[in-house]
Amino acid sequence: MSELATVGIDLAKSVFQIHGVDESGQVLVRRQLRRGQLLAFFQKRPRCLIGMEACAGSHDWGRRLQEMGHDVRLMPPSYVKPYVKRQKNDGNDAEAICTAVRQPHIPLVPKKSVEQQDIQALHRARQRLVNHRTALVSQMRGLLLDRGIAFAKSITRVRRMIPEILARADSGLSTMARETIAELWDFFCDLERRIEHFDKKIEAVFKSSEPCQRVARIKGVGPKTATAIVAAVGDGSDFRNGRHMAAWLGLVPRQFSSGDKAVLMGISKRGSQHLRSLLVHGARAVVRTAPNKNDPISQWANQLRERRGFNRATVAIANKNARIIWAVLRTGDQYRAAA
Repeated sequence: MSELATVGIDLAKSVFQIHGVDESGQVLVRRQLRRGQLLAFFQKRPRCLIGMEACAGSHDWGRRLQEMGHDVRLMPPSYVKPYVKRQKNDGNDAEAICTAVRQPHIPLVPKKSVEQQDIQALHRARQRLVNHRTALVSQMRGLLLDRGIAFAKSITRVRRMIPEILARADSGLSTMARETIAELWDFFCDLERRIEHFDKKIEAVFKSSEPCQRVARIKGVGPKTATAIVAAVGDGSDFRNGRHMAAWLGLVPRQFSSGDKAVLMGISKRGSQHLRSLLVHGARAVVRTAPNKNDPISQWANQLRERRGFNRATVAIANKNARIIWAVLRTGDQYRAAA
C-alpha cells in the first residue's frame, strides 16, 4: 500500500483542508480537518513533505509538525496561485499547495523560531504606534492650520511648538479648540511614552544578541535594523547568496524584458516594506553624510550620487548593505570595512 509522500495544507482559523499524494503523484487523501485534528492526523504517519502557504499561524504549525519529524516548507502565496485549477476553493487550494511544494524552483519563506517572532512582534507593535503618532501629528497640524497657525512637519518641531501654542494666551485659539488640541497633545505624549518603551525593549534585545551586534557594525545599520533583519532571516541560510536576499527585500530592479531587449525598471518593492524602509533610511543617512568623509564606502556613495542622483545612490547603498548583512550572518565573521 502506498504511503503519503507529499501533503499540502490549506490553513484557516478552524477548518483545514489537506491534499496528500504518494511518490508517483497518486492522490491518497483529500479531506477537511478541524483545528484539534490536524496534529493527530500527522502524529503516527511516516515522515513526509508538508507544504503550506506563509500566513498567520504557518510558522507555529510548521514548528509543531517539524517536531514530529516531518519536512515542512513554507511558500509565498503568489507562487502557489498559478497551480490552482478551475474554481478557487479550499480543496483546489490544498491541491495547488501540494503541487507547488514538489517543484524544485519554488522559493521558500524562511521559517522563524519563537524568539524571532517575539522580536518581530516588538517591531510591528512599535511601528503601529509610530503610524498612529504620524496620523495624530498630521491631524493637529491640520486643525491648527485652520486657525492660521502653521509650522514645519518635523516631529521635533511638533514637540516644541504644540506646548508653546497651548501656553500662549494670544495664540488665537478658542477655549474649545484649545481643549481639543490639549487632549490630542496628551494622546501624543502617551504614544511617545509607549514608543520609548518598545525602543528600550528592542535595545535590550540588541545588546543580548551577538549576531545583531555584528550586523550593526555595518555603516547605515543600527540596532533597530539589525534586530529586525536577524528576526526575519535568522542566519541567512535560506538564501543562496546576498543578491537573493536583496531581491527578497525588493531592492533589485524589476525586469520587463523580451527577446534580446532587456529593460530594467525601478526596484521591485517585494518582501517586507518595514525591512526595506529601515535599510533605505539607514542608507539615506550614509549618502547624506558621505561628503564629509573619506572612507571607500563614502567615496563610492559620492561618485554614485554625482552620476545617478541622491535617491538611486541611497537604494544602491541599501542593496549593498543587504548583501553585506547576508555575508556577515552566513560566515559568522565580524564586518571589516574596506581600508
